[in-house]
Order: sequence, then structure tokens, then C-alpha cells
Amino acid sequence: MGSFIEFNDTLQITTEQGFPEHILNLATHTKNPIQLLDLKDTIFNFTEKTNARIYHPSPTRCFLVHNIEDKWLYWGKLLMIEQTITRNTDGTHTTSGIYEIIEIYNPEYQIQITTHESPPGLSYFQ
Repeated sequence: MGSFIEFNDTLQITTEQGFPEHILNLATHTKNPIQLLDLKDTIFNFTEKTNARIYHPSPTRCFLVHNIEDKWLYWGKLLMIEQTITRNTDGTHTTSGIYEIIEIYNPEYQIQITTHESPPGLSYFQ
């Protein structure tokens, strides 16, 4: 009997799972780019990411991606502070955690990396 654990370098989450859309908003960012200093000492949480997952622990970076109706929008890089795998009552697992953002992409680069790094058909810009 084995176990299935995903190893991820990308935290791809929905608003419901904890993406901070109230802070990282594309319309606002496009008009007036959000600066990393705007997030100084801010810690973020995510919850109920399906399956058992291990994200790169700090000091190795992970990418931060907002999942908007199954389309990926890259925002920058993060350091994972804490992660927890929970066994649910139905036997499935979910992963939750805490992270800090260490880089925010400028709007032009955000379009480029989203277009080039998203899985085929999942780019927010295509």
C-alpha cells in the first residue's frame, strides 16, 4: 500500500481558498502597480487545497497563482511558512498553509509569465 503526495513549486489557489484578491486585484495593479512594500510584514493563509501536497519550504521560493474560473494568473513569488495536510472524514486529504509574498510581478511581466508558464489552455490571458 502506498501513498500519493504531490510536490509543488506553485501555489495555485482560488479566492475561496484564500487568494488575497482584495489586495492583489488585476484592475488596480494594471492602473497602479502594487509594490512589495505595500505588503510588508503581511502573512497570508490558504485552505482546503485538494489532495496531500508538499510545497517547497522556505527559503526556496514558490510561485503564487490566482485561479480565476479555472484560468491561471501569475502574481509573483512566495515563501511557504507553514503547511498542514488534513485527512477529511471521507478519507480524502486537503492541504492548508501560511505564506508570505516576496515578489510581485509588474503588469507587463505578469502577462508574459502567465502566457508562457500556464498549462496549455489555462492562461488567464488566452
